[in-house]
Amino acid sequence: MEHRRLGTSDLQVSALALGTMTFGEQNSEADAHAQLDLAVSRGINFIDAAEMYPVPPRAETQGRTESYIGSWLKHQRRDELIIATKITGPSRGFSWIRNSPRLNCEHLNAAVDGSLKRLQTDYLDLYQIHWPDRYVPMFGANSYDVTQEHDTVPIIEQLQALADLVKAGKIRHIGLSNETPWGVSEFVRCAEKYGLPKIVSVQNAYHLMNRNFETGLAEVCHHLKVGLLAYSPLAFGWLTGKYLVDPNAKGRITLFPGFGQRYAKPNVPTASKEYVRIAQNAGLAPAKMALAFARTRWFNSSVILGATNLNQLKENLDSAELVLPAEMLEKIEAVHKLYPNPAP
Repeated sequence: MEHRRLGTSDLQVSALALGTMTFGEQNSEADAHAQLDLAVSRGINFIDAAEMYPVPPRAETQGRTESYIGSWLKHQRRDELIIATKITGPSRGFSWIRNSPRLNCEHLNAAVDGSLKRLQTDYLDLYQIHWPDRYVPMFGANSYDVTQEHDTVPIIEQLQALADLVKAGKIRHIGLSNETPWGVSEFVRCAEKYGLPKIVSVQNAYHLMNRNFETGLAEVCHHLKVGLLAYSPLAFGWLTGKYLVDPNAKGRITLFPGFGQRYAKPNVPTASKEYVRIAQNAGLAPAKMALAFARTRWFNSSVILGATNLNQLKENLDSAELVLPAEMLEKIEAVHKLYPNPAP
């Protein structure tokens, strides 16, 4: 398993990471531990979580993912693993998390302490803002609407609170998630101006049917030395081809209607069919092709895998050394030109 430096940090993260948002909803604690054991045995050292998980978010299950990881982590060599988690952003109706989360000092301190307790560790290697405190179009929306702007915790205030947590030894590095080019630039600008910790990563969706990162964010992250952590590399299962075979196939999209709104768009099935065809004609499992594509982009630090069973995880891990030939990449680009970013 290849390891890569994450941004300007001292973290060397595996090129594939284990995502855990199914732990506590689709996966039991025993399932979670089995996945963690397998992932680590295959060279993964980077585990990504969030205080909000599992998904879909519910008051009854909130924090269960971190607890499942924690009951496993206490038996591991902590210094050999990179543990990342996230603070829940505001304005999405999660009133059961601290009576509606914000990204101020009070909420950041409470969120970090809660995650540390559930994860049974005394520090986090990477602490991420799950989505911005301010209004931005995300999770399927892609047009900025100035009328949606609202009161927000200033970025400098967020950074100062995070700096205190770094100073206290509770977190080592900070990152963003679901961010925009302006947001990444502004966090870096404020850190440089006021001598505060610099973000080292941004965790955004990136896959064959959502390559929006390649425009503004790729340039910004290249010049500012911020690493991409790519989530949803299989587009909620669409890039495996399973929904082409059976539209009612078991998965998050069918189990939790409305949860995958960014994939309920007209060209998703058509584009998915074309990508699956390219893989199958080359004798490859579609999932392996999709993961290899994401992993080998020059701007990608780590691709976050999610699986609901060990067979899925094994297949995904088998993509770790796969490099797609130039002819296959040309075919992928041809489909991208026909159906650019159908699931932003």
